[in-house]
Amino acid sequence: MNDATFNFWTKWLLIANVMTIIVGLLAAFAGNSIFFEFYNSQTEKVFFDGQPLTEQTLLLKNWLFGIIGGSIVGFHLLMIAIIKNSFVKRETWAYNALWIGLLSWFCIDSGITTYYQAYHNLYLINLVALFLIALPLVMTRKYFTPQK
Repeated sequence: MNDATFNFWTKWLLIANVMTIIVGLLAAFAGNSIFFEFYNSQTEKVFFDGQPLTEQTLLLKNWLFGIIGGSIVGFHLLMIAIIKNSFVKRETWAYNALWIGLLSWFCIDSGITTYYQAYHNLYLINLVALFLIALPLVMTRKYFTPQK
């Protein structure tokens, strides 16, 4: 791999994290908008037998989306800081930290999602984010492994 390839995948990684920050902001501030219409309807099917949420339940959902959205934004801003400062310098700890952060989130979130059979979260959110962030990490691995 040459520097142009490394730069391409680094830009991909940055763009994927920026896109995820936008999703986090939308979750926090527009969780009932058209952007989440399908997701919310699937949540109603899984947890409320397809019935619309009561006013109190909607307030709880909006609060939880605010917390989740804020966590998404913070996590991905941290990833961007690591990418822009140490990943681009090809520091192994940065590469490992991105993997550990990504996989710990994915395993915990996807495990809980699967336990509650809320598969829409797995398909619409988790697998998409995993692909967008893991692909450039896989493609840049060579830059972070000792050369023989």
